[in-house]
Amino acid sequence: MSQRPSKLRSEHLNTLDPMTKNQSKVFKSWKERSNLILSGAAGTGKTFISTYLALKDVLDKNTLQEKLVIVRSAVPTRDIGFLPGTIEEKEDAYKIPYKIIVNDLFNDKDAWKKLEIAKNIEFVTTSFIRGLTFNNCIMLIDECQNLTYHELCSMITRLGHNTRIILSGDYYQTDFRNAGDREGMEKFIHILEHMTVFDKVEFTWEDIVRSGLVRDFIMTKEMVENGKF
Repeated sequence: MSQRPSKLRSEHLNTLDPMTKNQSKVFKSWKERSNLILSGAAGTGKTFISTYLALKDVLDKNTLQEKLVIVRSAVPTRDIGFLPGTIEEKEDAYKIPYKIIVNDLFNDKDAWKKLEIAKNIEFVTTSFIRGLTFNNCIMLIDECQNLTYHELCSMITRLGHNTRIILSGDYYQTDFRNAGDREGMEKFIHILEHMTVFDKVEFTWEDIVRSGLVRDFIMTKEMVENGKF
């Protein structure tokens, strides 16, 4: 049995190829150095392929980006202070999906820990982002439907030199109840669509790769909500 490397490099990543037409658009836009807006149905691989593409660049010595910064809101608690424990322990509850993705991408159960030690990856919540500047990194803002318009504007103004950004979310999965908050992502993306440095890819139920059951549920749900049943 071969020994797993203590320090991860780009060649240790599993090879990931796009599985749908829209995933192919994402790979192509990223290669062309665009920043990305990924929106649409759950189970389409938005977070998975974003993490893969970001880490591939971060671990490439020929790029200027040295770290993947994953950002998400502390919704549904909104205030992470209500969770017990230290800040690190509180954040761990939100890190879990990303740890699973990263460990899977390297086929290494310690991959996340290795990348953290090497300062190639960082996880932050919007609760502790104010006043920070991020240079030489790739920022992935995930579940951005759970960020208010003000939070989204605050996040993008945190970007420093040599930083790229990926926004990933689904309007229909928001945890907000207030209509104004729910519309924040749409309002923010409308601004970015007028910027030439961003490409937007809208995923549909046809792009769902998680499972056939998930695809069928979301397809049927959309048809019911649109009065087709």
